[in-house]
Amino acid sequence: MLWLTGGLGHLVSFLLVLTVLVFVHELGHYLVARRNGVRVETFSIGFGPELFGWNDRAGTRWKFSAVPLGGFVKMFGDADPGSLPGEHLQEMTEAERAVSFHHKRLLQRVAVVAAGPIANFILAVLLLSVIIVVRGQQVSPPDVGQVLPGSAAEAAGIKSGDVIVAIDGQPVDSFETIQRIVEVNTGTPLDLAVKRGGAEIDIRVTPKVTMETDRLGFTHQIARLGIGRKGVDFIRRNPVAAVWYAANEAWYLTTATLKAVWQMVIGLRSSDDISGPIGIFQLSGAVAQEGFIPLLGFAAMLSINLGLINLFPIPVLDGGHLLFYAAEAIRGKPLSQRAQEFGFRLGLALVLMLMVFATWNDLVRISKSWSS
Repeated sequence: MLWLTGGLGHLVSFLLVLTVLVFVHELGHYLVARRNGVRVETFSIGFGPELFGWNDRAGTRWKFSAVPLGGFVKMFGDADPGSLPGEHLQEMTEAERAVSFHHKRLLQRVAVVAAGPIANFILAVLLLSVIIVVRGQQVSPPDVGQVLPGSAAEAAGIKSGDVIVAIDGQPVDSFETIQRIVEVNTGTPLDLAVKRGGAEIDIRVTPKVTMETDRLGFTHQIARLGIGRKGVDFIRRNPVAAVWYAANEAWYLTTATLKAVWQMVIGLRSSDDISGPIGIFQLSGAVAQEGFIPLLGFAAMLSINLGLINLFPIPVLDGGHLLFYAAEAIRGKPLSQRAQEFGFRLGLALVLMLMVFATWNDLVRISKSWSS
């Protein structure tokens, strides 16, 4: 994609990917809200002053705002874009209550809030499906093509020509499966079932955990066995099968991300992998230069991350609202407005702290790349 080169290309690809992901996320909220009879007052891509927009027949203001780092859907009854209940809820007429988000049944509100992250997961599956249909699904046999000198595999006695059929009792049908299991390892032993010369033998190996820096200066903690594959195959699937395989891929990316986050929480993985808008800006431009298919894969990964982050139980995020609704289901009535406002402020502080930390990581990476 030659048109996406240089600083302008980075900016265009960054805004293109982010706008699509945010639009789909907010569209999920919007469609389910409208389906449940909620009046939507504003659909915004970005925050801050409006750049341009228009009103539709239903009275929704569709607009693009000055700060393109997110978006929101403001529904009737909301006090602000964070969907806190307004103070005027009790004074509403029956007609107004009928279209107010906060007067809908609990399950209806849950559906509206959950629709945003769900839309991101659906988008990721669709993007991955396109990749599998157009380029094909990468599938390589679980054969060991080579063993690197001094590697964990060599120390454990793995040999070229071995076929790895299971890891810790989990069946292995491709080299990609081996990579996925090993990469999220934190240096704990793995029990391999290996076919060699017609016999099956058991081998215990402890992957070597290394900090690897990519060409953009991003540092990643990755475990390696030190083996190479025999070859790479790309299998094109029909659209129906592609959706199935894409859903499996999306599930893997989701669980791997959650596992990595948990490893950070308990201290088994470095938090250097956390990246903010600057890092996404760099990555989107670099990936776009590699072609349209890599950009689709990058967008799918970001869409999954966006969906996951929004499900975290932090007030301000969708997961925080779902947490409030869980409390409402237990108590039989909503939390007080004061409690919700306190949670909102606490959640906002946590999100801002995370953004500052992520941006700091990005700046440290940039400074290291300049000094090297």
